[in-house]
Amino acid sequence: MPHHLDLRILATCCCWSVTLALLPGFVGCHVSDAELVENNTTSLASPDPASAPHSNWPLFRGNPLSSGVSTGQLAKSLELSWVFDVENGGFESTAAIVDGVVFIGDLDGRFFALRLTDGAKLWSYQSEEQIGFVGSPAVDDGLVYIGDVDGVFHCFDAEKGEQKWSYSTEAEINSSANFYGGNVLVGSQDATLYCLNAKSGELVWKHAIDDQVRCTPTVVEDKAFLVGCDAKLHIVDLTTATTAYAVSLDSPSGTTPAVHGDYAYFGTHGGKFYCVNWRRGEVRWTFEDPDDPQSIRASAAVTEDVVVIGSRNGRVYGLDPATGNPRWTFAAKRSIDSSPVMVSDRVYVGSSDGRLYGLDADTGEKIWQYEAGGGIVASPAIADGRLVIANDDGRVFCFGSGSAEGSD
Repeated sequence: MPHHLDLRILATCCCWSVTLALLPGFVGCHVSDAELVENNTTSLASPDPASAPHSNWPLFRGNPLSSGVSTGQLAKSLELSWVFDVENGGFESTAAIVDGVVFIGDLDGRFFALRLTDGAKLWSYQSEEQIGFVGSPAVDDGLVYIGDVDGVFHCFDAEKGEQKWSYSTEAEINSSANFYGGNVLVGSQDATLYCLNAKSGELVWKHAIDDQVRCTPTVVEDKAFLVGCDAKLHIVDLTTATTAYAVSLDSPSGTTPAVHGDYAYFGTHGGKFYCVNWRRGEVRWTFEDPDDPQSIRASAAVTEDVVVIGSRNGRVYGLDPATGNPRWTFAAKRSIDSSPVMVSDRVYVGSSDGRLYGLDADTGEKIWQYEAGGGIVASPAIADGRLVIANDDGRVFCFGSGSAEGSD
């Protein structure tokens, strides 16, 4: 069996180690076992997602709020621009795109920087023991950050590919990174959120919850949002490295919460989707497919008009943000683990049926599709009028206009 297939099995396992003692609604204040590192705390304002240039997709869900929404432009009729093939490779990682460069890691421990316009390889990194990348890269201030399945968090120079530093956690990293006040935040399956100095990799603080952290920390103001395998939504105060409060859920989750205004949106392995007023710590509404409630492993895309989610039952749902009532449903042929992305009035999402779908965000009608062959777990990344996505057959696809061919 190829090395990356073993990692794929490991990466899609549920959080079986949780012992649930669930209480409805608000849990109240809770002070964690966060460990503060003496004389090395930083308290600066959270980055403003609105100030990010439209030409970049620097984080797993596009911005610090994890909204999964592109503010750029994309042609309604997409054409394949280029394909980058990795021999014996496989991808679950979503690409980051910054300053015309695509960054992505594969399941065999290879990390690539590709030119967005034609797919040419600019540089690559190969881990000595073929330790794979499941989480997605994050890019900030000329540096690229990504964790591997051995629990090592890497920092590379974005232009040259030189490794600047690494930091070892105690378990696999599925989480992608986010940023706050000159620091980089990343979660680990060792049940810990780490805050590291973005330039040096020095530990600033670490914050423990009761079970694995698989989601990307969403950053809003001076708070981070974690949906954990301990079946809770944690609101972490980034100035004190403590849990401000937590909300109990029906089951574990590894999805990244999307935030719009005062509300956080996310699904669970139990098949329930939540809208939580994060300022009050109250559940506003929940949604569950009455006919086929299956695990939700994809993160949501959220605007003021619609919440779009995918499920392992193969369906994509467009929900009313205020009520959670379904406005439309689209059925793929297999499960949806790829997190949907919205741009203008369209939704793009991959499926394990090997297709990338383009849907009308108002009606859910299919307006475009591309058959990529291998299953798609990664999510789309959109920048500079192009959409980039990879599949588990080791191929990176770029859609927009023009044609070229890349290879490893």
